Amino acid sequence: MEHAPTWLTYGFLYLTAAVLAVPIAKALGLGAIIGYLAAGIAIGPWGLGLVSNVQDILHFAEFGVVLMLFLVGLELQPSRLWALRRPIFGTGSAQVLGCAAVLFALGALAGLPWRVSLVGALGLALSSTAIALQSLAERNLMRTQSGQAGFSILLFQDVAAIPILALLPVLGAAAGDGAGHTPGEMALEVLKIVGVIAAIILGGRLLLRPVLRWIAKSNTPEIFTAAALLLVVGIAYLMVMVGLSMALGAFLAGVLLADSEYRRELEADIEPFKGLLLGLFFIAVGMSIDFGVILRSPGLMAAILVGFLAAKAIVIYTLAKLVNIPYQERPVFTLLLAQGGEFAFVVFQAAAGASVFPAETASLLIGAVALSMLISPLLLVVLDRALLRRYAHVKAPAAEEISEPQEAPIIIAGFGRYGQIVSRVLLAQGFRTTVLDHSVEMLEVARTFGYRVFYGDATRLDLLRIAGAEHARILVVAVDDAEQSLKIAKLAREHFPHLQIVARARDVTHWNKLRDAGVTLVQRELFESSLQSAHTVLELMGLTPAEATAIAQRFRAHNIALADRMYPHHKDRAKFIAVAREGRNQFAEQMARERQESAALDAAGGAYPGYGAAESRDGGEEPASVQKLDENKH
Repeated sequence: MEHAPTWLTYGFLYLTAAVLAVPIAKALGLGAIIGYLAAGIAIGPWGLGLVSNVQDILHFAEFGVVLMLFLVGLELQPSRLWALRRPIFGTGSAQVLGCAAVLFALGALAGLPWRVSLVGALGLALSSTAIALQSLAERNLMRTQSGQAGFSILLFQDVAAIPILALLPVLGAAAGDGAGHTPGEMALEVLKIVGVIAAIILGGRLLLRPVLRWIAKSNTPEIFTAAALLLVVGIAYLMVMVGLSMALGAFLAGVLLADSEYRRELEADIEPFKGLLLGLFFIAVGMSIDFGVILRSPGLMAAILVGFLAAKAIVIYTLAKLVNIPYQERPVFTLLLAQGGEFAFVVFQAAAGASVFPAETASLLIGAVALSMLISPLLLVVLDRALLRRYAHVKAPAAEEISEPQEAPIIIAGFGRYGQIVSRVLLAQGFRTTVLDHSVEMLEVARTFGYRVFYGDATRLDLLRIAGAEHARILVVAVDDAEQSLKIAKLAREHFPHLQIVARARDVTHWNKLRDAGVTLVQRELFESSLQSAHTVLELMGLTPAEATAIAQRFRAHNIALADRMYPHHKDRAKFIAVAREGRNQFAEQMARERQESAALDAAGGAYPGYGAAESRDGGEEPASVQKLDENKH
C-alpha cells in the first residue's frame, strides 16, 4: 500500500483536529483559540503523537501572525500611526521595561545568575500578539481605549524584540563562549537593519502602488491574490535575512498601503489565509508544550508560571490605572498582556544557542510561556462569565451615576445612534428626559458633546425606579441588543404598567417579540430610512416627487398592515411565510392594475421608463428569516 505524502498527512490531521475541536470549544463557550490549542495538544507529541516535527510547523505557522499584522497595518494610515507614537513608545516602553525590571528582580532574589535573570525577564515581558489581537477583536475592543493601548504595547514589543535578540550574542560572549560580535560587525548589522527598513518604506511609497496597478490591469484575480501573498512573503523574507521581526516588516508594509486604492482588495485576498494560518499557529503552540519538562519539575514550572503572570499583572494593572483605561476594561487588558508571547520562543531558543543559559532552562521557560498562552483564554472565559458582571454592578464608573431620583416625564434607555436622535428631537422641543446608558465609552462621548447621560443598566429594576419610572409617562427603549430590549420592556410592563413604551426593533423577529411582550408602539429601525432611499430611486427613474411620495406612502401603509396580519402567525413558520407571500403578491397585482389604468387614461403613455419591469417586485414583507438577514447586514 502506497504511503501518502507528508504534507497531505499533516494537512489532513490539522484540518480534522481543527474541525472537531473548535466547534466543540465554541459550543462550550470557551472560544476558538482554546479549541485550536486543545487540538494541538491532542495530536502533538504528548497527546496521540501524530505529529513530531513541532518546531518546523511552529515556524511555518508564525506566518499567520505575519498576515494578521499586515492586515492590522492596512487599517492604520501613516497619519494615524504617527498620532499613536506617544502610546507606542510611552506606554509600550513602560510596560516592557516595568515588567522586565520586576521579573529581573524576582530572578535575582531567587539566586539566578544575572544573565539568566535578564534574558528571562526580557523574554517573559513580551506578550502574545496573536491571542491578544484576536481576543480584542472578538470582544469589539480594538477601537476602545484599552484596545488602542494594548495594540500600541504589542507593536512596541515587536520593535523591542530587535534589540533583545541583538543583545544575546553579546551576553553569550560575556559568558565566555567567544561568540560575540566586534564593534565593527555590530555597526554593520545596524546599517543593514536601517537599510532594509528604509528600503521597505521607500519601496512602498514609490514602487508598490504602480506594481499593484499594473497587476490589477491584467484582470486576473488569482494573480492579484498571488501578488498580495508575494508582497507579504517577500518583506518577511527580507526581515528574516537581517534578523528582524517578520511581523514588524509586514506591519510596515500594511501601513504604507493603508491609503492605497487596493487596500480593500488586499484585505479580501489575504483574510482567508490569515484565519487558517492563525489557527495553525495556535495548534502548533499546543503541540509545542513540553509536558515532559512539566512532569520532571512540576513545582518549579508552577512557580515560574504563577510568578511571572502575577508580577506582570500587577505592573500592567498599575499602568492601566495610570493611563486612565476605564475600570471595566482593565481586567481583560491586564490578562491579555500578562501572558507570555510567541516571540519568547525565539528569544529563549536563541539564548540557549548563544550559551546564555542551558537548554534545560530554555525548555522550562518555553513551557511556562506556552502554558500561559493556554490558560489565558480560559481565564478570559471566567472573566466574561463571572467577574466582569459583578464588577460592573459593584463599583461605580468614572461617569456620572444615577443616584438621586429623577422626575423627567420621559426615560430613554440607550444613547446610541438611535437614542441620540430621539433625545435631540425631544430636547429641541423643551421636553425633559432622563437618559440611561451602561457604556462608559458612550457616556464619555455624550459628555464631550454636552449631553447629560446617566450611567445605568436599564434592565435593573432598582435603576428604573431611581430614573423615575413610577412617575414618568413614556419609556423609550433604544438599546442595540435585542435581548436587553425585551428584558427592559417586560420589566416595565410588569412593574410600571402605566408607562407608554416606545421601542426600537432591529428586525421583524424582534418586532414580533416586542409585540408578544405587550409593546404596541414599535418602530423597525431601518424601515423609514429604506423607504426614503426607495423614494429617491423612484425619482431617479423618472417619477415626479409627488408620484414617488404617493408610492412610498402606499407601500408604507400596506407594509404596516401586512405586519399586523402576519403577527398572529409568527410562531407558525409555514403560515407566516404564506401570509407574507400572499400580501406581497396582492400588493404587486394592485400596483400593476393601477399602472395599467393610469396608462389607459394617459394617451401619451405616462408610465415612467422601466415601470413595467418592476411589476413583479416588492410589495410586501419578506419572511422574518429573510428580513432578519437583510436588516442585520446594516
